[in-house]
Amino acid sequence: MRLLYIGDFTEQFAYRVLRGIHLYSQDSGEPWIVRRMPPSYKQEHGFSGVLSWAKEWRADAVLGEFDPQDPVSQFRKNGIVAVAVDNIRLFPDVPNLTANYEKMGRMAADAFLESGFRHFAFFGYRGVIWSDGRRSGFQVRLEESGLAESFDSGDRIRGENFFWNFDQPKVWKWLVSLPKPVGIMASDDTQATLLIETCNNYGIRVPYDVAIIGVDNDEVSCNLSQPAISSIDVDMERGGYQVAKMIARMVKDPTYPGEDVVMQPTKLVLRRSSNAVATTDTAVHNALEFIHDNIRHKIQVRDVLKSVPLSRRLLEQRFLSATGVSIYQYIMRKRIQYFADLLLSSDESIANLAAQMDEPDAKTLTRRFQAIMKCTPSEYRTAHLRKLR
Repeated sequence: MRLLYIGDFTEQFAYRVLRGIHLYSQDSGEPWIVRRMPPSYKQEHGFSGVLSWAKEWRADAVLGEFDPQDPVSQFRKNGIVAVAVDNIRLFPDVPNLTANYEKMGRMAADAFLESGFRHFAFFGYRGVIWSDGRRSGFQVRLEESGLAESFDSGDRIRGENFFWNFDQPKVWKWLVSLPKPVGIMASDDTQATLLIETCNNYGIRVPYDVAIIGVDNDEVSCNLSQPAISSIDVDMERGGYQVAKMIARMVKDPTYPGEDVVMQPTKLVLRRSSNAVATTDTAVHNALEFIHDNIRHKIQVRDVLKSVPLSRRLLEQRFLSATGVSIYQYIMRKRIQYFADLLLSSDESIANLAAQMDEPDAKTLTRRFQAIMKCTPSEYRTAHLRKLR
């Protein structure tokens, strides 16, 4: 199979989709040759140039980002299967690789609601399907919670270099205008990075004044940011696997039109940019920061007290008022969440993962996990590991 993939290979999305394609190639036993083409080639040579190149290379299929005016059906007329990545909108005449954008917005809203936020905003674009869908899901979830009046949108108009070029003073004025603390969903990790850069340059505290959640879980971008960006992960590998499976069928059966492949969000990967509770209490902020920085260690309430110059009784009262739980309960919940993430990001044994968290007795950790998650660590790992096929 010869596939021409047109995409931005500076981001993890394209590589994760390719990983899924590779896994399908391994499972099917059919070798795939993938030629990567940057979007700049189409910008320079136009759609007709891409079509000519694909024909000359004898491509069986093309997967890529296209502009709304591109006649993508021309590929099929020339014996080449085409699948569009929904860069701006869905194409009606070819299958699309798309995602459940509304669900992503709802997940971000739920995360902020659970942390006690009562002011919310969205930062993205108008007229772009993935941004519009995420904003819609975010806003509808807030409306369902009776908080429609607490929402603000900082959408920008799509223009040249709109993914990275932005007016930072204008964004700063928008951020300053928002009531604090505020939970902001960014349309993707790139926009989350721009928001954090603006906050850092103008002295806005993240996550205490402004908490931020992105989308795509681009691990390099998220972890390079200071603070690191919380982000909604998407099953891109599964998307690539399903696209490859569909392409293989379309090539073998020219009468099969294909169908849209819809990627699903899998989880919110919590990092420092949203790891806060909506409170203006500095002592509680300091306690939360200590807990989050040391969650992989077996910390106790007395360890938290060393970082906050308050009596245990007073800090416990203020912490309970801000979070709704005691310091001990909060630590336990966060450590179980951390353990749950380890279960899905590593194939090491439960005993080894427990040891990494300073837990010498894996059975005790398992009991705590089961009390909170309502299943054993093994059951959780089996149920939530991404299934490609």
